[in-house]
Amino acid sequence: MQAHEIDYHIYGEEMQYVEIELDPQEVVVAEAGSFMMMENGIKMETIFGDGSGQESGMFGKLLSAGKRMLTGESLFMTAYMNQDSNKRKVSFASPYPGKIVAIDLTQYQGKFICQKDSFLCAAKGVSVGIEFSKKLGRGLFGGEGFIMQKIEGDGMAFVHSGGTLARKELQAGEVLKVDTGCIVGFTKDVDYDIEFIGGIKNSIFGGEGLFYATLRGPGIVYIQSLPFSRLAGKIIAASGFNSTKEEGGVLGGLGKLVDGI
Repeated sequence: MQAHEIDYHIYGEEMQYVEIELDPQEVVVAEAGSFMMMENGIKMETIFGDGSGQESGMFGKLLSAGKRMLTGESLFMTAYMNQDSNKRKVSFASPYPGKIVAIDLTQYQGKFICQKDSFLCAAKGVSVGIEFSKKLGRGLFGGEGFIMQKIEGDGMAFVHSGGTLARKELQAGEVLKVDTGCIVGFTKDVDYDIEFIGGIKNSIFGGEGLFYATLRGPGIVYIQSLPFSRLAGKIIAASGFNSTKEEGGVLGGLGKLVDGI
């Protein structure tokens, strides 16, 4: 096993946080800004990329950081190492109301694909890279552009979602149709595409955009009830500023393709 083997516990209901228990010399890597608290004896260090290429020299570090930049994330992450002789704990909080999902990559054939901003933290050795869409329609109108995140390795990773979380296990050939903004992530064998809703009334007056995502099994899919884009849109609308309907719509798809949101 290449990744560090960490223990954890998830606390809370709507504003969750995950507590990681580290053995001596174990390391967990997290997104900048997700830190909540830690016990004495843990050292915090800023690193390039996700920490998975640190032993391969400067080129490995730059490659890891470059992949993160393409997904719109920071070039840097933070590593937390237990330098004490006893077990120590460090906690990370979700950035908005929702659920934290523990992903054991050994159960998902070493790979999990998720939306760009859902990654929270992982055991050192887990790689956080990019997953390019091979389909033009998915890239233009899928709500995530041409690039999604892929988490690879043999350790534990944690992603967060908005609102209530649904876990669906699709059989071979089974299809689930989802709002494009509601996808949290899915296993590597799931086929992800975009489908036109159809119908003039649906397209113009439906208020749900022009496209939805189709997820075809076999595999496991995680769906969120409250995408951050929807939450932000409601806040902007309530504040009196104009906002563009963007979940699955033509303008939203093109806008996200340009600005990387």
